Amino acid sequence: MSGAVLAQLIAQGVEEGAGLVTLRGIAEEAGELGATRALARLGLTDERAAGDMRELRDLLAAWRDAKTSAWKAVFGWVSAAVLAMLAVKLGFAELVQ
Repeated sequence: MSGAVLAQLIAQGVEEGAGLVTLRGIAEEAGELGATRALARLGLTDERAAGDMRELRDLLAAWRDAKTSAWKAVFGWVSAAVLAMLAVKLGFAELVQ
C-alpha cells in the first residue's frame, strides 16, 4: 500500500478544511500504512506470515512452560535439601538416608 490515499486525504483537508470525516479517513489510512510498513520491516507480509506467528507463539508458550517447570524443580530440590539439613541438625539423620 502506498501513501497516495493518505496524501489525497491530507490535501483534501488542507483545501476544504479538515472535517470529522476527513480526519477519520486520515487517521485510518495513516494507521493502515504504518501497520503495513511495520509488518514489511518484520518480514511478515507473505502468505506464510500467519503460520510463522502461530509457530512463534507456540514456541514461546513451550519456553514459558519449561521455565516454570524448571523453577518448580529447583524449588523442590532446595526444599528437600533444607529439610534434609534440618533433619540432620535435629538428630534425625536416619530419616535422611
